[in-house]
Amino acid sequence: MDQPDDFRLAVRLLRVRAVGTFAPAKYTRRGRRKDGLMATVNNLDDFKALDPFFRIVEEGLNGIADGEHFFDLLTEDVIFDYIITTPGYPRHVVGRSAVAELYRPYGSTLVLDRCHDLAVHHDTKTGVVVLEYASEGRVVATGAPYANRYISVLTVADRKVTHWRDYLDPVAVFDAIGWPSR
Repeated sequence: MDQPDDFRLAVRLLRVRAVGTFAPAKYTRRGRRKDGLMATVNNLDDFKALDPFFRIVEEGLNGIADGEHFFDLLTEDVIFDYIITTPGYPRHVVGRSAVAELYRPYGSTLVLDRCHDLAVHHDTKTGVVVLEYASEGRVVATGAPYANRYISVLTVADRKVTHWRDYLDPVAVFDAIGWPSR
């Protein structure tokens, strides 16, 4: 049985980004680079499909981390580990620009309409923040509904996210975009 076109497209886009073949993002929004210069992600309109995700993370980190936009909350060398995810999705991504390039094509596959049910757990001694939240949206090609629940375990140092461990329900992804063939 062939995989649905949406699933193949999503996995192809994600695999390209997983092996580090993408170019660093150009910067226009504020954020501090290691060399002290200001730098952040360009063309935020490319990320409109993820706006509800960005807003709920910003809400969850309000007063804990500094930044006007999701990408501003991250250190330049942030580490993202996707612990429970879908086949073909990268398990380990290093750098804010790499995260941006990973997220940039989402709007061609999924669009989030809202994120909700935020719970924030913050250990001020260790700097660990656990965000629990849910999303609702749709598959671009078919209009099929998409809903998922997440747990994100973040490490915050000097008011920036340095490490992000992410957990989601892969069954919810497959139910929306189609199941891979065996």
